[in-house]
Amino acid sequence: MAELAHGTQPEFWCPPILEEVTVQEPTPGMMVACPKCGTEFLLGSRFCHTCGGKRPLLMTAAEHADAAAMARLWQQGVHHVGESFRAIPWRRVKLPAWLNRLHFHAIKTHLGLSTASLIAFVIGLICVGGALLAGLITVKTLVDWQAIQFYRAEWLLAATAAFVAGILLKKQNPSD
Repeated sequence: MAELAHGTQPEFWCPPILEEVTVQEPTPGMMVACPKCGTEFLLGSRFCHTCGGKRPLLMTAAEHADAAAMARLWQQGVHHVGESFRAIPWRRVKLPAWLNRLHFHAIKTHLGLSTASLIAFVIGLICVGGALLAGLITVKTLVDWQAIQFYRAEWLLAATAAFVAGILLKKQNPSD
């Protein structure tokens, strides 16, 4: 059995030099993916497990200062926009009358549904829309077409489940 181990090759990867290992602990400011091979770094690692490259810092101190300055600028801009938005006299703005019909409670009253039933109905409509939008995906092969039909069937199955849930959650009126 020992004679089988004679033809083995050395390992393809060797651990880094001890000096590199004792470098600082990984910080939250380190990169997520290796710049050499594009592999995601393992949690808490300082080296790439695929190519053995060192994990670089995400930003330098100068870049971090620039980012903080940009964040302050963004915050000031948002504050100014919010102040100008609050300055608009909203009580004087007249909305069209048909917008009153789009309120959640108006739809609920008009359709005679409970809250849970109306939410299930809206989810069902979204799923039907997803099934229709799945047809917009372009296909090149028969396998792609079959996959899209499978996605469409899943969307329609979800819509059916939502509509059935809406029916089951609907409160019965004594007049019905």
